Amino acid sequence: MSLSTPVSRRALRHTRAIDVQAFKRDDGLWDIDARITDIKAMDTLLASGPRPGGTHLHDLSLRLTVDLDLNVVAVEAASDAVPYPGYCDTNGHAYQQLVGLNLLKGFRHELKQRLAGIAGCTHLTELAQILPTAAVQAFANDVWSTNDAASPDADLPHHKPFQLDKCHALRTDGGAVAEFYPRWVVKAAPG
Repeated sequence: MSLSTPVSRRALRHTRAIDVQAFKRDDGLWDIDARITDIKAMDTLLASGPRPGGTHLHDLSLRLTVDLDLNVVAVEAASDAVPYPGYCDTNGHAYQQLVGLNLLKGFRHELKQRLAGIAGCTHLTELAQILPTAAVQAFANDVWSTNDAASPDADLPHHKPFQLDKCHALRTDGGAVAEFYPRWVVKAAPG
């Protein structure tokens, strides 16, 4: 379902875009490349000087290289457009602190502990927060099976599919699991 039609005329003032791409590498690792951009529709006067409308206020990128267990093995950060050149773009090395973390085991907590506030860049840290679920989507059906033996003669997995009980729609006491993963459905306790 789309958003409703706006009730008033509107003028675009700001666009933030986030793009995440996942790449399977020849060496068995994966690169999760993420980019965040901010663009004002009109000319803007910043403390550091004027910016013409339509140009990037922020253009920041973060690459996490992960293994098949989603352990971070390498990190790269780039700041191609920032509001305070010579200041905002000098802290990318701080993101090396993410090496050794696991995207599914306390990553967001550790990210905040290590890089919140003045320890990191607000925008790079915000961008890093979405990478666990982006990596899960990348691994789905490529590294991890997401179906539960659609055909009756297929080999059945021995473990519950990883995505069950990870969101409202795929809770094991719900209708989607009953329909698409009937082997894993759990009857709700009488209330």
